[in-house]
Amino acid sequence: MNEQSDVTLLRRQFSQAISFPENRFHPLVWLIGEPVIGEDVFIGGMSEVNAKGARVLIGHHCDIASFVTINCADSHKRCIGLAKEVERRDIVIEDHVFIGSHSVVKGGAHIGHHSVIAAGTIVGPVNVPPYSLVIGNPAVIKPAYYKDKLE
Repeated sequence: MNEQSDVTLLRRQFSQAISFPENRFHPLVWLIGEPVIGEDVFIGGMSEVNAKGARVLIGHHCDIASFVTINCADSHKRCIGLAKEVERRDIVIEDHVFIGSHSVVKGGAHIGHHSVIAAGTIVGPVNVPPYSLVIGNPAVIKPAYYKDKLE
């Protein structure tokens, strides 16, 4: 065996042992459902993309750091008895978006192209315009923050 096939075998065995399906990103990235993910996308380890029951689209040339959660599902109302089903909403992340470590993108979010989600930010069901900077919890959106810098 060569080194490449050893690595491939180790990744496959590791994925089976921890029940994370194999993916093109990292052995510790958990893809649930069938998210649509563009080309030239990086997703760091210990990140989760949950598209079970909703449409989750991640555009081209995105960089998603480690420890990021992109989750279409919200079960809190079901958990406390206010609903019988888990609420699921679509998520759209357009091209050239950076999402910093330990951030959460919740169902209903639409993040415009060339935007940055700062580390630790929680993005709820909002429409983030292109070229924006989003910071904090609760999230503060600075629309067109990067527009002049990129044009």
